[in-house]
Amino acid sequence: MQRRRAMCLFLLLAACKEEPQAAPPPPSRVTAIEARYSEVPLAFDYGGRVNAVRQTEVRARVGGIMLERAYVEGQHVEQGDVLFRIDPATYQAAVDLAAAQVQEAEAAVQRARRDHQRAVALLRADAGTLRSRDDAISALAQSEAVLTASRARLARAELDLGYTTVTAPISGVTSLQAVPEGSLIGTSEGDSLLTRITQLDPVYVTFAFNAPDLAALVAEGSRDLAVQVLLEGREGPQGRLTFTEGTIDPVTGTVRGRATFDNAERRLTPGQFVRVRVLGPVQQVIRVPQGAVQQDVQGPFVFVIGPGDKAERRAVTLGRLAGEDWIIDAGLRPGDRVVTEGLVTLVEGVAVDATP
Repeated sequence: MQRRRAMCLFLLLAACKEEPQAAPPPPSRVTAIEARYSEVPLAFDYGGRVNAVRQTEVRARVGGIMLERAYVEGQHVEQGDVLFRIDPATYQAAVDLAAAQVQEAEAAVQRARRDHQRAVALLRADAGTLRSRDDAISALAQSEAVLTASRARLARAELDLGYTTVTAPISGVTSLQAVPEGSLIGTSEGDSLLTRITQLDPVYVTFAFNAPDLAALVAEGSRDLAVQVLLEGREGPQGRLTFTEGTIDPVTGTVRGRATFDNAERRLTPGQFVRVRVLGPVQQVIRVPQGAVQQDVQGPFVFVIGPGDKAERRAVTLGRLAGEDWIIDAGLRPGDRVVTEGLVTLVEGVAVDATP
Protein backbone atom coordinates (compact mmCIF):
# COMPACT_ATOMS: atom_id res chain seq x y z
CA MET A 1 0.00 0.00 0.00
CA GLN A 2 2.79 2.37 0.93
CA ARG A 3 4.60 1.55 -2.31
CA ARG A 4 1.50 2.38 -4.31
CA ARG A 5 1.16 5.75 -2.54
CA ALA A 6 4.80 6.60 -3.21
CA MET A 7 4.38 5.76 -6.85
CA CYS A 8 1.33 8.04 -7.18
CA LEU A 9 3.13 10.85 -5.41
CA PHE A 10 6.07 10.50 -7.82
CA LEU A 11 3.80 10.58 -10.83
CA LEU A 12 1.98 13.62 -9.48
CA LEU A 13 5.20 15.51 -8.92
CA ALA A 14 6.43 14.63 -12.41
CA ALA A 15 3.20 15.88 -13.98
CA CYS A 16 3.29 19.15 -12.06
CA LYS A 17 6.91 19.92 -12.98
CA GLU A 18 7.08 22.82 -15.58
CA GLU A 19 8.88 22.21 -18.81
CA PRO A 20 11.88 24.58 -19.35
CA GLN A 21 11.11 27.53 -21.80
CA ALA A 22 13.16 27.96 -25.00
CA ALA A 23 15.66 30.87 -24.99
CA PRO A 24 14.47 33.99 -26.95
CA PRO A 25 16.04 34.49 -30.42
CA PRO A 26 18.91 36.97 -30.63
CA PRO A 27 18.11 40.48 -31.97
CA SER A 28 18.29 40.90 -35.73
CA ARG A 29 21.43 42.69 -36.79
CA VAL A 30 20.65 45.70 -38.99
CA THR A 31 22.26 48.93 -40.15
CA ALA A 32 20.40 52.19 -39.56
CA ILE A 33 20.77 55.89 -40.27
CA GLU A 34 19.29 58.80 -38.39
CA ALA A 35 16.81 60.84 -40.40
CA ARG A 36 17.75 64.51 -40.54
CA TYR A 37 17.15 67.48 -42.75
CA SER A 38 19.68 68.15 -45.49
CA GLU A 39 19.97 70.79 -48.18
CA VAL A 40 19.03 69.48 -51.62
CA PRO A 41 18.44 71.68 -54.68
CA LEU A 42 15.10 71.29 -56.40
CA ALA A 43 16.35 69.52 -59.53
CA PHE A 44 14.80 67.67 -62.46
CA ASP A 45 16.55 65.65 -65.17
CA TYR A 46 15.47 65.50 -68.82
CA GLY A 47 16.77 64.42 -72.18
CA GLY A 48 17.82 67.26 -74.47
CA ARG A 49 19.28 67.98 -77.88
CA VAL A 50 22.11 70.41 -78.66
CA ASN A 51 21.33 72.96 -81.37
CA ALA A 52 23.44 75.65 -82.98
CA VAL A 53 22.51 79.22 -82.17
CA ARG A 54 23.07 80.07 -85.83
CA GLN A 55 23.74 77.98 -88.91
CA THR A 56 23.92 79.65 -92.30
CA GLU A 57 24.36 78.54 -95.89
CA VAL A 58 27.05 80.29 -97.89
CA ARG A 59 25.77 80.75 -101.45
CA ALA A 60 27.14 82.34 -104.62
CA ARG A 61 25.44 85.63 -105.48
CA VAL A 62 27.00 85.79 -108.95
CA GLY A 63 27.76 83.03 -111.43
CA GLY A 64 31.10 82.08 -112.86
CA ILE A 65 34.09 79.75 -112.56
CA MET A 66 35.20 78.86 -109.02
CA LEU A 67 38.88 79.84 -108.91
CA GLU A 68 39.88 79.21 -105.29
CA ARG A 69 38.77 77.91 -101.90
CA ALA A 70 40.58 80.06 -99.34
CA TYR A 71 39.79 78.17 -96.12
CA VAL A 72 40.43 74.74 -94.61
CA GLU A 73 37.31 72.61 -94.39
CA GLY A 74 36.09 71.97 -90.87
CA GLN A 75 38.07 74.81 -89.30
CA HIS A 76 36.84 77.91 -87.52
CA VAL A 77 36.51 81.10 -89.56
CA GLU A 78 35.75 84.61 -88.42
CA GLN A 79 33.04 86.80 -89.86
CA GLY A 80 34.44 88.56 -92.96
CA ASP A 81 37.14 85.96 -93.71
CA VAL A 82 37.52 85.16 -97.43
CA LEU A 83 36.11 81.73 -98.27
CA PHE A 84 35.93 81.56 -102.10
CA ARG A 85 36.99 83.53 -105.14
CA ILE A 86 34.98 83.46 -108.37
CA ASP A 87 36.52 84.50 -111.70
CA PRO A 88 36.09 88.33 -111.69
CA ALA A 89 37.10 89.07 -115.32
CA THR A 90 33.58 89.44 -116.71
CA TYR A 91 32.47 91.58 -113.78
CA GLN A 92 35.57 93.77 -113.95
CA ALA A 93 34.80 94.44 -117.62
CA ALA A 94 31.23 95.39 -116.67
CA VAL A 95 32.58 97.85 -114.08
CA ASP A 96 34.91 99.42 -116.65
CA LEU A 97 32.07 99.78 -119.16
CA ALA A 98 29.74 101.31 -116.54
CA ALA A 99 32.47 103.73 -115.46
CA ALA A 100 32.94 104.89 -119.08
CA GLN A 101 29.20 105.40 -119.43
CA VAL A 102 29.24 107.55 -116.29
CA GLN A 103 32.00 109.71 -117.78
CA GLU A 104 30.04 110.07 -120.99
CA ALA A 105 26.89 111.05 -119.09
CA GLU A 106 28.83 113.60 -117.01
CA ALA A 107 30.15 115.21 -120.22
CA ALA A 108 26.62 115.35 -121.61
CA VAL A 109 25.40 117.06 -118.43
CA GLN A 110 28.16 119.67 -118.65
CA ARG A 111 27.27 120.39 -122.29
CA ALA A 112 23.58 120.66 -121.45
CA ARG A 113 24.31 123.10 -118.62
CA ARG A 114 26.32 125.34 -120.95
CA ASP A 115 23.51 125.24 -123.53
CA HIS A 116 21.01 126.13 -120.83
CA GLN A 117 23.07 129.06 -119.60
CA ARG A 118 23.52 130.32 -123.19
CA ALA A 119 19.79 130.07 -123.93
CA VAL A 120 18.91 132.00 -120.77
CA ALA A 121 21.45 134.74 -121.62
CA LEU A 122 20.13 135.11 -125.18
CA LEU A 123 16.56 135.34 -123.94
CA ARG A 124 17.50 138.15 -121.54
CA ALA A 125 19.18 140.00 -124.41
CA ASP A 126 16.08 139.54 -126.56
CA ALA A 127 18.21 137.51 -128.96
CA GLY A 128 16.66 134.15 -128.15
CA THR A 129 13.25 132.55 -127.83
CA LEU A 130 11.33 130.94 -125.03
CA ARG A 131 11.27 127.69 -126.94
CA SER A 132 15.06 127.58 -127.14
CA ARG A 133 15.32 128.16 -123.41
CA ASP A 134 12.71 125.46 -122.66
CA ASP A 135 14.45 122.99 -124.95
CA ALA A 136 17.71 123.68 -123.10
CA ILE A 137 16.03 123.06 -119.74
CA SER A 138 14.59 119.74 -120.95
CA ALA A 139 17.92 118.64 -122.40
CA LEU A 140 19.67 119.38 -119.09
CA ALA A 141 17.10 117.40 -117.09
CA GLN A 142 17.34 114.47 -119.50
CA SER A 143 21.15 114.41 -119.38
CA GLU A 144 21.10 114.50 -115.55
CA ALA A 145 18.69 111.54 -115.52
CA VAL A 146 21.01 109.60 -117.84
CA LEU A 147 23.91 110.37 -115.47
CA THR A 148 21.93 109.06 -112.49
CA ALA A 149 21.11 105.82 -114.34
CA SER A 150 24.74 105.42 -115.39
CA ARG A 151 25.93 105.81 -111.83
CA ALA A 152 23.38 103.21 -110.68
CA ARG A 153 24.64 100.75 -113.31
CA LEU A 154 28.20 101.38 -112.12
CA ALA A 155 27.20 100.72 -108.49
CA ARG A 156 25.48 97.47 -109.53
CA ALA A 157 28.53 96.38 -111.54
CA GLU A 158 30.83 97.14 -108.61
CA LEU A 159 28.51 95.20 -106.30
CA ASP A 160 28.60 92.15 -108.58
CA LEU A 161 32.38 92.43 -108.77
CA GLY A 162 32.52 92.44 -104.99
CA TYR A 163 30.38 89.29 -104.87
CA THR A 164 33.12 87.39 -106.71
CA THR A 165 34.96 87.34 -103.35
CA VAL A 166 32.78 85.28 -101.02
CA THR A 167 33.28 86.04 -97.31
CA ALA A 168 31.98 84.41 -94.12
CA PRO A 169 28.67 85.99 -93.02
CA ILE A 170 29.13 84.74 -89.42
CA SER A 171 31.88 83.27 -87.28
CA GLY A 172 31.79 79.51 -86.91
CA VAL A 173 32.97 76.14 -88.20
CA THR A 174 32.80 75.40 -91.91
CA SER A 175 31.44 72.24 -93.47
CA LEU A 176 32.74 70.43 -96.54
CA GLN A 177 33.08 72.40 -99.77
CA ALA A 178 29.98 71.84 -101.91
CA VAL A 179 31.64 72.46 -105.30
CA PRO A 180 35.34 72.02 -106.24
CA GLU A 181 37.59 74.62 -107.81
CA GLY A 182 37.14 74.93 -111.57
CA SER A 183 33.40 74.29 -111.44
CA LEU A 184 30.91 76.58 -113.11
CA ILE A 185 28.48 77.80 -110.47
CA GLY A 186 25.21 79.62 -110.89
CA THR A 187 22.92 81.73 -108.77
CA SER A 188 19.85 79.48 -108.65
CA GLU A 189 19.01 77.66 -105.43
CA GLY A 190 20.08 74.33 -106.82
CA ASP A 191 23.65 75.22 -107.81
CA SER A 192 24.63 78.22 -105.65
CA LEU A 193 25.42 76.43 -102.36
CA LEU A 194 29.15 76.65 -101.56
CA THR A 195 29.39 75.55 -97.90
CA ARG A 196 27.71 75.89 -94.51
CA ILE A 197 28.92 77.66 -91.36
CA THR A 198 27.78 76.62 -87.89
CA GLN A 199 28.25 78.83 -84.85
CA LEU A 200 29.38 76.65 -81.93
CA ASP A 201 29.75 79.23 -79.17
CA PRO A 202 27.27 79.64 -77.60
CA VAL A 203 24.88 76.74 -78.26
CA TYR A 204 21.30 75.92 -77.33
CA VAL A 205 20.03 72.79 -75.60
CA THR A 206 16.32 72.16 -76.09
CA PHE A 207 14.29 69.85 -73.87
CA ALA A 208 10.76 69.41 -72.50
CA PHE A 209 9.64 70.05 -68.92
CA ASN A 210 7.10 67.77 -67.31
CA ALA A 211 4.25 70.15 -66.51
CA PRO A 212 4.17 69.25 -62.75
CA ASP A 213 7.93 69.81 -62.49
CA LEU A 214 7.63 73.25 -64.04
CA ALA A 215 4.73 74.04 -61.73
CA ALA A 216 6.90 73.08 -58.73
CA LEU A 217 9.68 75.37 -59.91
CA VAL A 218 7.28 78.24 -60.46
CA ALA A 219 5.73 77.64 -57.02
CA GLU A 220 9.17 78.10 -55.48
CA GLY A 221 9.48 81.45 -57.22
CA SER A 222 12.16 80.22 -59.62
CA ARG A 223 12.64 82.37 -62.70
CA ASP A 224 16.32 82.54 -63.58
CA LEU A 225 17.19 78.82 -63.51
CA ALA A 226 20.60 77.21 -63.88
CA VAL A 227 20.79 74.19 -66.18
CA GLN A 228 23.55 71.57 -65.90
CA VAL A 229 24.54 69.26 -68.75
CA LEU A 230 25.37 65.69 -67.71
CA LEU A 231 28.01 64.11 -69.97
CA GLU A 232 28.38 60.35 -69.42
CA GLY A 233 26.75 60.74 -66.01
CA ARG A 234 29.15 63.47 -64.90
CA GLU A 235 28.54 67.18 -64.56
CA GLY A 236 29.38 69.14 -67.68
CA PRO A 237 28.92 72.78 -68.72
CA GLN A 238 26.40 74.92 -66.88
CA GLY A 239 24.11 77.41 -68.59
CA ARG A 240 20.94 79.37 -67.99
CA LEU A 241 17.34 78.76 -68.95
CA THR A 242 16.52 81.37 -71.59
CA PHE A 243 13.14 80.25 -72.97
CA THR A 244 10.02 78.37 -71.89
CA GLU A 245 6.96 77.78 -74.04
CA GLY A 246 3.81 79.56 -72.92
CA THR A 247 1.54 76.55 -73.46
CA ILE A 248 1.47 72.86 -72.54
CA ASP A 249 1.54 70.29 -75.33
CA PRO A 250 -1.89 68.60 -75.05
CA VAL A 251 -0.52 65.28 -76.36
CA THR A 252 2.58 64.86 -74.21
CA GLY A 253 1.73 67.13 -71.27
CA THR A 254 5.14 68.80 -71.54
CA VAL A 255 6.40 72.36 -71.92
CA ARG A 256 9.27 73.11 -74.28
CA GLY A 257 12.31 74.80 -72.77
CA ARG A 258 15.67 76.01 -74.04
CA ALA A 259 18.93 76.75 -72.24
CA THR A 260 21.96 78.65 -73.53
CA PHE A 261 25.51 77.42 -72.86
CA ASP A 262 28.93 78.92 -73.44
CA ASN A 263 30.86 76.45 -75.58
CA ALA A 264 34.35 77.87 -76.07
CA GLU A 265 35.86 74.41 -75.43
CA ARG A 266 33.41 72.78 -77.89
CA ARG A 267 32.30 70.12 -75.44
CA LEU A 268 28.82 70.32 -76.95
CA THR A 269 28.14 69.59 -80.63
CA PRO A 270 24.93 70.47 -82.51
CA GLY A 271 22.78 67.37 -82.90
CA GLN A 272 24.24 65.71 -79.78
CA PHE A 273 21.84 64.06 -77.31
CA VAL A 274 22.54 64.99 -73.68
CA ARG A 275 20.96 64.77 -70.24
CA VAL A 276 20.20 68.12 -68.61
CA ARG A 277 19.47 68.90 -64.96
CA VAL A 278 17.37 71.95 -64.21
CA LEU A 279 18.43 73.35 -60.83
CA GLY A 280 15.92 75.17 -58.67
CA PRO A 281 16.29 76.66 -55.17
CA VAL A 282 17.79 74.68 -52.27
CA GLN A 283 15.27 72.88 -50.06
CA GLN A 284 15.45 71.34 -46.56
CA VAL A 285 14.34 67.72 -46.98
CA ILE A 286 14.67 64.29 -45.40
CA ARG A 287 16.27 61.74 -47.72
CA VAL A 288 16.94 58.02 -47.33
CA PRO A 289 18.73 55.47 -49.55
CA GLN A 290 16.57 53.78 -52.15
CA GLY A 291 17.33 50.37 -50.59
CA ALA A 292 15.65 51.41 -47.34
CA VAL A 293 12.27 51.88 -49.04
CA GLN A 294 10.06 48.83 -49.60
CA GLN A 295 6.75 48.51 -51.40
CA ASP A 296 3.66 46.34 -50.93
CA VAL A 297 -0.03 46.58 -51.68
CA GLN A 298 -0.41 49.27 -49.02
CA GLY A 299 2.24 51.45 -50.60
CA PRO A 300 5.85 52.43 -49.82
CA PHE A 301 7.17 51.99 -46.29
CA VAL A 302 10.35 51.84 -44.26
CA PHE A 303 11.35 50.16 -41.00
CA VAL A 304 12.35 52.42 -38.15
CA ILE A 305 13.73 51.41 -34.75
CA GLY A 306 11.03 52.12 -32.21
CA PRO A 307 10.87 51.95 -28.42
CA GLY A 308 12.71 49.02 -26.91
CA ASP A 309 14.87 48.70 -30.03
CA LYS A 310 12.10 46.92 -31.92
CA ALA A 311 11.36 47.18 -35.64
CA GLU A 312 8.43 49.41 -36.51
CA ARG A 313 6.85 49.67 -39.92
CA ARG A 314 6.32 53.26 -41.09
CA ALA A 315 4.33 54.24 -44.19
CA VAL A 316 5.99 57.08 -46.14
CA THR A 317 5.14 59.39 -49.01
CA LEU A 318 7.87 59.47 -51.63
CA GLY A 319 8.97 62.62 -53.37
CA ARG A 320 11.52 62.74 -56.16
CA LEU A 321 14.88 61.05 -56.47
CA ALA A 322 17.94 63.01 -55.37
CA GLY A 323 20.90 61.11 -56.75
CA GLU A 324 20.59 57.59 -55.26
CA ASP A 325 18.24 58.64 -52.45
CA TRP A 326 14.50 59.05 -52.13
CA ILE A 327 13.24 62.33 -50.78
CA ILE A 328 10.56 61.61 -48.15
CA ASP A 329 7.70 64.07 -48.31
CA ALA A 330 5.82 62.61 -45.32
CA GLY A 331 6.13 59.76 -42.78
CA LEU A 332 9.49 60.48 -41.17
CA ARG A 333 10.66 63.00 -38.59
CA PRO A 334 14.17 64.19 -37.77
CA GLY A 335 15.73 61.78 -35.30
CA ASP A 336 13.97 58.65 -36.57
CA ARG A 337 16.37 55.75 -37.00
CA VAL A 338 15.71 54.20 -40.41
CA VAL A 339 16.87 50.66 -41.19
CA THR A 340 18.90 50.56 -44.39
CA GLU A 341 20.40 47.02 -44.33
CA GLY A 342 19.23 43.69 -42.94
CA LEU A 343 15.69 44.08 -44.24
CA VAL A 344 15.31 40.64 -45.80
CA THR A 345 13.97 38.83 -42.70
CA LEU A 346 12.88 41.86 -40.72
CA VAL A 347 9.29 41.89 -39.45
CA GLU A 348 7.46 44.37 -37.32
CA GLY A 349 7.99 44.00 -33.59
CA VAL A 350 11.18 41.99 -33.70
CA ALA A 351 14.10 43.18 -31.59
CA VAL A 352 17.00 44.58 -33.52
CA ASP A 353 20.66 45.27 -32.88
CA ALA A 354 21.37 48.41 -34.92
CA THR A 355 24.75 49.50 -36.19
CA PRO A 356 24.93 53.17 -37.19
